[in-house]
Amino acid sequence: MYENLWLIPLGFAAGVLGSIVGLGGGIIAVPAMTFAGFPPSLAASNSLFAAFSNSVASTVSYARQKRVEFGIGIKLGLMCIPGTVLGALVSDVMTPVSFQILFALVLIASAVYIFVKRAVDEKPYNQTVLMMVISAGASLFAGMISSLFGIGGGIIFVPLMVIGIGIPMRKAAPTAQLVLMFASLSGLLVHSALGHPDYLQAFLLAIGAFGGGLLGARLSLEIKERKLKILVTIVLLVAAVKLVIDSMEALF
Repeated sequence: MYENLWLIPLGFAAGVLGSIVGLGGGIIAVPAMTFAGFPPSLAASNSLFAAFSNSVASTVSYARQKRVEFGIGIKLGLMCIPGTVLGALVSDVMTPVSFQILFALVLIASAVYIFVKRAVDEKPYNQTVLMMVISAGASLFAGMISSLFGIGGGIIFVPLMVIGIGIPMRKAAPTAQLVLMFASLSGLLVHSALGHPDYLQAFLLAIGAFGGGLLGARLSLEIKERKLKILVTIVLLVAAVKLVIDSMEALF
């Protein structure tokens, strides 16, 4: 057990950052576990337990701040469930090298998104039939990404809510945590049915992520967003480069 205790501070750090930027702590936790030698399905499934714990803590805190759009969040959360099932099944057959390369691309996309995102002014929400159809497709894809890589689908949901539906950024990231609660729960249930997670490791990660989620929601009201964005962007890009190097070494 003692050799796994490092997962608690990892979950905490991932929970703080994931809660603030709205992407889920898996973008930090999964690369760390991958570098430690965890197989893809184990890293992803363990991370989903932390993502669920983190999203519950974050959603409760953000709800108290009245920053969660429950109606839209629940709709998107239910729409993503079929994708999480598909993602878990794909992770069962994915090779470590394929996982590293694809996840590196996801990290780069996340870094770019975090670095360029900006606040959006309030405007009437767009919940037309066309937008809901687009949202359904995006949610299905985000659910698959969430379950496949164990990261949560915030990289899809936050831009969708801000640009497509018209939710301001100060509510989009908190609402994304509600959506991730659905995505991570359904994903971890399927991964568990497939026998992927190590429950002790997942529990330790989840403990840290829960505390990180509570703190992250509070810090989001005070922290200088620009400095945080630069820090997270650098961490993600470094992790992406390391994943690519490791995959190239495995291939050649």
